Amino acid sequence: MKALIFGATGMVGQGVLRESLLAADVEQVVVVGRTAIEATDTKLQSLVVPDLTRLGAVEAQLQGFDACFFCLGVSSSGMDEAQYSRLTYDLTLAVAEVLARLNPGMTFVYVSGAGTDSTEKGKSMWARVKGRTENALLRLPFKAVYLFRPGVIQPLNGARSKTSAYRWTYLVMGPLLPLLRNLFPRQVLTTVSVGQAMLGVARHGAAGAVLEAPAIQAAALRG
Repeated sequence: MKALIFGATGMVGQGVLRESLLAADVEQVVVVGRTAIEATDTKLQSLVVPDLTRLGAVEAQLQGFDACFFCLGVSSSGMDEAQYSRLTYDLTLAVAEVLARLNPGMTFVYVSGAGTDSTEKGKSMWARVKGRTENALLRLPFKAVYLFRPGVIQPLNGARSKTSAYRWTYLVMGPLLPLLRNLFPRQVLTTVSVGQAMLGVARHGAAGAVLEAPAIQAAALRG
């Protein structure tokens, strides 16, 4: 498998990058981002693209991939709908449309969020925008699109969120997360299980396009 990762410096992205590098059947991993990553591995390449909405200059380097793990995301805090849409819908579709044209046999895995509104009509702004993004991705001519809607994720192996508010939340909740995971094993995920699930659906597919926490956990166990 040859995989692209967008958002590899975020918490979820760090998890899927680690699991991809550990996977014997993943022969190449290309991380695409505005800055190079510090990780090194014989099968890892960092592709620096200052503006991810303009991929024309690097299209040749984005061909021949089996999977894309799209982990880019921002908090909607302090943003209006237009701002959040630019950073969520517009950016995601700008990337996905290029990849669908270059790699029609690709499996595209998008990290969305629990509570996403597929109707695009609810009261929650971020949920509407995420829902619109999901719906647009499902219309693209990929081999398959899977929409991950994780809720609580326990960071493992040094993974950490880039969002300061989330880092404080994890700092406070950190001691409780292992207990919650033991009590609710199908609801509380880890960066390891999310990464393994992404690889799992790229290998084997899934019963449905939308994967909530229990389905993500099942995909991780299936591997």
